[in-house]
Amino acid sequence: MAQHLYFARDTKLYIEFDSVVWEIPVLDGFSFSQSTNATEITLAEMENSAGVSRRGRRAFNDSLAPAEWSFSTYVRPFISAGSGAGAADGAAEHHAVEEVLWALMAGADNYDQSTYDFDRNGTNVITPSSSNSTINFEQSNKSTLGTANLYFVLGSSNRQTYKISSAVVNEASIDFDIDGIATINWSGFGSEVIDMWGSTRESTDEPDNGDTTNDGSTIAVGDIWLDTNNSYKLAVMTNVAPAGTEASTPVIYEDVTATDNFIRNRLTVATIKPNSQDPDSDGTNELAPTSTGYDLTLTGGNITVSNNITYIIPEELGTVNTPFAHVTGTRSVSGNFTCYLQRFDGTDGKGMNSGDTSTPADDSANFFEDFAAIDNVITNSFAIVFKIGGTSGTPRLEMNCPTTHVEIPAHSIEDVITVETNFQALPSTISETDELDLTYVGA
Repeated sequence: MAQHLYFARDTKLYIEFDSVVWEIPVLDGFSFSQSTNATEITLAEMENSAGVSRRGRRAFNDSLAPAEWSFSTYVRPFISAGSGAGAADGAAEHHAVEEVLWALMAGADNYDQSTYDFDRNGTNVITPSSSNSTINFEQSNKSTLGTANLYFVLGSSNRQTYKISSAVVNEASIDFDIDGIATINWSGFGSEVIDMWGSTRESTDEPDNGDTTNDGSTIAVGDIWLDTNNSYKLAVMTNVAPAGTEASTPVIYEDVTATDNFIRNRLTVATIKPNSQDPDSDGTNELAPTSTGYDLTLTGGNITVSNNITYIIPEELGTVNTPFAHVTGTRSVSGNFTCYLQRFDGTDGKGMNSGDTSTPADDSANFFEDFAAIDNVITNSFAIVFKIGGTSGTPRLEMNCPTTHVEIPAHSIEDVITVETNFQALPSTISETDELDLTYVGA
């Protein structure tokens, strides 16, 4: 009997959301797993008259823990061709290969196939247009978020597929690795990891009523079809009876093999502007002007968005319970950035005094000095924008945090002295959802 081994580099990921499937290329290092919560009962007693003390134990499986998954994707904006197999849009509008993940993180529970929009309660979470694609978190103040099914297709022959049902996106993290390609690290949870090998059919045509899957059972709604005539792309059966009405989900895979939609981190630019030049309202300008702010050239950084999700699991006796539902926690947007410690001497037209509005300071030495001086301000407010890929080039991703609390920068003693700054992106009021918005611009 032949044995089949599965290699990570042959893996493909598909995400099924609202009866549409997206192909998402992932990088090495992906993972998915589901553990068991168990209880142990032990005996501890004194000796009996015969000198015997029982020391046995029993173990019981109580429940399945939520499935955990993680993977990385490149940031890949593009302009849709507007037609053709796997197209993301019916017009030349901006999209991103990984946009379905942002939609899930930001609270979308619906995908409108007629307008190519992700929304919730009729409000767009992602809005593609002819100039860019914008993502907002207006619909993220919910106790539960939209869920999807993740399908990991393993192998190059006798393919093995695992489904993570009711998956939810918990965290997205972008690292500004100066020599790398812009990458997002995604992680989240799901209700269950399901082996789909017996519910899979590989064929050149969409399965017909009466066709069978790998385990010999008749094709049914929810089974998956790997199209051998189209690089084994995955679709989910949505109808199989009566005969002649068979249907499967559309699959979006535009630009997943393109090479012109990668973004170089080295081109990233950050603008850091105080929302008030006089944060303590004492009549003295302690910070750089709000119009110019601080011009810092980054050497690295990170921004992380988290939903802080937890799961509710029933606790019935005598059965192995499965996760019931997820609950969102505090939404957090945080990060850090680093730059070299430098001070301009004024000979290039740059000032050395941040209170001088005619020649504003734009060096990291003054950045630290100004923060250390306002020790009577416990919450500051800065507008920070990261333009990953540059200010005007394409493709690029802009991440805008309009109300950010910045911590006092810390020095890091290395070959070249650097300054590291942590920040917390906050909403304009505690009940708002405007900590962050994103803009994708395709090439």
